[in-house]
Amino acid sequence: MAARLVEREKQLHTLNELLGSARRGRGRVAVISGGVASGKTTLLESFTEEAIASGALVLEAAGSRAERYLPFGNLRRILDSVAPLSPEIHGYVTELLDRVTANATVSASAVAASDAPAGSDASGTPGTPGASDAERALDEAKRILPSVSTALLRLAHDRTLIITVDDVHHGDELSLHFLLSLARRVRQASVMIVLTETVPLRSAQLAFQAELQRQPNCTSVRLPLLTTSGTASLLADHFSASTAQRLSAECQETTGGNPLLVGALLEDGLTALGDSEPLKRLDPADAYERAVLDCLHRGDPELLTVARGIAVLGHSDSPVLLSRIVDLHVKGTERALRDLRRCGLLHRGAFRDATARTAVLEATPPAALSALHLRAAKLLHQDGAAAVDVARHLLAARKNVEDWAIPVLQEAAEYALVDDEHEFALHCGELAVLSCPEGPRHAALKSRLVSIVWRSNPAAAEGHLRQLSRELATGRLADRDLVQAVSCLSWVGEARCAGEAVLRLRTSDRVPAYDPRTLAAAQSWLTIVSPPLTSLFSTVAPPETTLSQTACVPSAVGLAAIPYDMADNAYAHAADAMRTALRGGQTEAAVSEATRVLQRYHLSDRTLQPLIFALLAVVYAGRLDLALAWCERLLGERSARNAPTWQAALGVVRAEIALRQGDLPGAATRARTALSRISLQSWGVGIALPLAILVEAELQMGNEEEASSLLDQPVPEAMFATLAGLHYLRARGRCHLATGRYHAALRDFLTCGEMMESWGMDAVELVPWRLDAAEAWLALGSPGRAREYAEQQKQREAGLAGSRPRGSLLLLLARTSTDLKYRLKRLTEAVETLEEGEDRLQLAMALGELGRAYRALGDFNRARMLVRKAWHVAKSCGAEPLCRQFMPGQGDIEPPSPSGRETEPLKEAEVLSEAEARVALLAARGHTNREIATKLYVTVSTVEQHLTRIYRKLKVKRRRDLPARLSDLSLPGIA
Repeated sequence: MAARLVEREKQLHTLNELLGSARRGRGRVAVISGGVASGKTTLLESFTEEAIASGALVLEAAGSRAERYLPFGNLRRILDSVAPLSPEIHGYVTELLDRVTANATVSASAVAASDAPAGSDASGTPGTPGASDAERALDEAKRILPSVSTALLRLAHDRTLIITVDDVHHGDELSLHFLLSLARRVRQASVMIVLTETVPLRSAQLAFQAELQRQPNCTSVRLPLLTTSGTASLLADHFSASTAQRLSAECQETTGGNPLLVGALLEDGLTALGDSEPLKRLDPADAYERAVLDCLHRGDPELLTVARGIAVLGHSDSPVLLSRIVDLHVKGTERALRDLRRCGLLHRGAFRDATARTAVLEATPPAALSALHLRAAKLLHQDGAAAVDVARHLLAARKNVEDWAIPVLQEAAEYALVDDEHEFALHCGELAVLSCPEGPRHAALKSRLVSIVWRSNPAAAEGHLRQLSRELATGRLADRDLVQAVSCLSWVGEARCAGEAVLRLRTSDRVPAYDPRTLAAAQSWLTIVSPPLTSLFSTVAPPETTLSQTACVPSAVGLAAIPYDMADNAYAHAADAMRTALRGGQTEAAVSEATRVLQRYHLSDRTLQPLIFALLAVVYAGRLDLALAWCERLLGERSARNAPTWQAALGVVRAEIALRQGDLPGAATRARTALSRISLQSWGVGIALPLAILVEAELQMGNEEEASSLLDQPVPEAMFATLAGLHYLRARGRCHLATGRYHAALRDFLTCGEMMESWGMDAVELVPWRLDAAEAWLALGSPGRAREYAEQQKQREAGLAGSRPRGSLLLLLARTSTDLKYRLKRLTEAVETLEEGEDRLQLAMALGELGRAYRALGDFNRARMLVRKAWHVAKSCGAEPLCRQFMPGQGDIEPPSPSGRETEPLKEAEVLSEAEARVALLAARGHTNREIATKLYVTVSTVEQHLTRIYRKLKVKRRRDLPARLSDLSLPGIA
């Protein structure tokens, strides 16, 4: 885009004054100087157009770097532009130049050789015969220059003559001698010479400039870059004055006041905006990129070379380092930096805009760019730069690295993970693996790469896992990587393959010996993740080792020696905690072991799965409150981290806790969120648990079609040989039961039982298969068979962990009996037990059943009170089918009498304080003491004290005797 002449009025006025002097016969020489693309040519063109309009004769030429060594290049262009020159004079001058040109070719070679590095043996070196020939040719050329000057001066007899040479610093030596010769002869002629040059000049042009400046008729015209006001003036040609003023500061920041860059930025803005006014800064685009490259190519070659170095390095804070990267002398590098600052491309040692840097990088040939990055990486590493900074250059080079760079890439990957730069860490790990030859070190790098990939996309790690499996089979994995490799293989359904590899490592003499503790941890983990593998190891005695022992080996990163078995201990201890929880009757021991794991090990790529199993062990031990606290803590710590797999795994445990607490919408939402964190393929065999949670939650909320559709989701076959697979089987059975496929439901429940018994993990908190089977028999019309399974579970009551399984058992025992008094007793016990626990859904069922029992006895008021309370509890759980069943005034419960005693509790409730009323309301709705404390932001002890006073004031003995209509009260802050 042609830019209007802005902030050049003073310089144009100076040139016009000099032209006026020339018209009066006092010849003048003007030298317009400025940085690259500062507007010298634009000013020259504006001046010559005005001069031509006033009748002056203008002869024009322009210097070119490509023709710098062409003898008389500029002079010939001047002569070719002279139309009025008579054929005789033109032929005479041309003959003089042609005669000298043949001999001056040697002079051009000598000039070129003078720019060669010291020690060059090129012809033309001073003292050689070639140099003598060049000197003689140059002398002959100088002798004819006065004649050429005289011939041109004849043109100024009748009119003012203006001779212009743009970019004179690119002129050939003979033409420069001509210009000096002419400048000495125009003082008494109507001639004006106008030259443009870029500062600073090369050493070869300094002599010409010095000689020219000595002439008394020579005037220098300096061109600075545009100010912010000048930039605003250019913008005002296309936008309103207010918009131009608003944009000018940012535009100045982007361009530095370089007229070429300002025009390009304006062109990009107009292209993007059309006729509309910009609401924000003008964004540089294609025109700006071209202008940046134009600036660099207009200058000396060192300008582009140094600019590429700055683009690669990102800054020019250290000219010495920069010079080493671009392989230039420090002085040449510093000169190029000054040129870049003069033309406005650099600010504070870096490109003003990222677009400029991108343009330079993209225009650099790939091979040259790769070499620059590799050189930058090596030099930065030698100077002690941060591993991350070095690694960025190693990655940008897009080539395998040397051996020294592999530890740098490893260290950079670890730091990047801390800063949540997962993609960068992944690329570092991949390049390290590609650059390392096969062997134990390569195996360690591959293992760490799997961990990095696993953090966000376990499915993408399967390809790496195949190679890692081979490394495991050959014994090339380090001790500290073996258990994690086994764990990852188990996740993707390759537990048996991993188990067979571990078994071979234990029995083979052909592979390197592993620490017995490592093999013990691997075996322990495999047999808890996939219990059928216990038979695989049964033929070989377990390694005799104490997992609490420690030993140190060099870390994979090579930074320090750390206890190699700390992560392995996490796997072993988590497996032990899970076994204890599933063994039955050792609740406190299981919670203690699991809590030690949660307290001791920090969440990381190597400890994610052990911590998940520790959380589940606490869940299976019946301590939902403790599991919830730890789960929320871990989720809170990692909520801002870029680790989708971590968040997904922890999220599904949180969903399981919500399901067991009776929070159906919460369980479904958390399960779906967990599933969305990573792809379905990434879940591997673990997909069983979130699907099971979703199916059960949707069923209880009345969404049977949604639950059935979830079961159509393809799942890996290996999933059914895992603990999570039991949850899936049970959920499928519950879906069959809810949709009337009772035999299919019974088959799934009994399959669960067979597997759990064969694995030695027959724990009701894992899957209450006997209770589920009893429900299926009831649905099939076989209460006797149902009672058998209920009685079997009763005989195992000593192993029941907490109130939830016992309350479910009591409820089922009541349902299998036709004796009303027996039912009433069991249901009362069930309600009392469940009120102490956290499963509000089971509590709602028990309250409803108890209400029906009282109705059968004829106690309608108590029945109505219990059913109303059951409705409130079911409502809080999101169990719509139960809510419809318990809706007051419907079902088999008669509506309350207007004169009944049910109206009295509201009067009695007036004796409660506001705090007591809040506690009473929540207690009447079925919330536990802990839940009430959480909702009201008080301690559990405070809630217990309030309840004691409430019981006394309302003259009741227990929670279930609280007036049902208390739950209908509306208090501020209680939803």
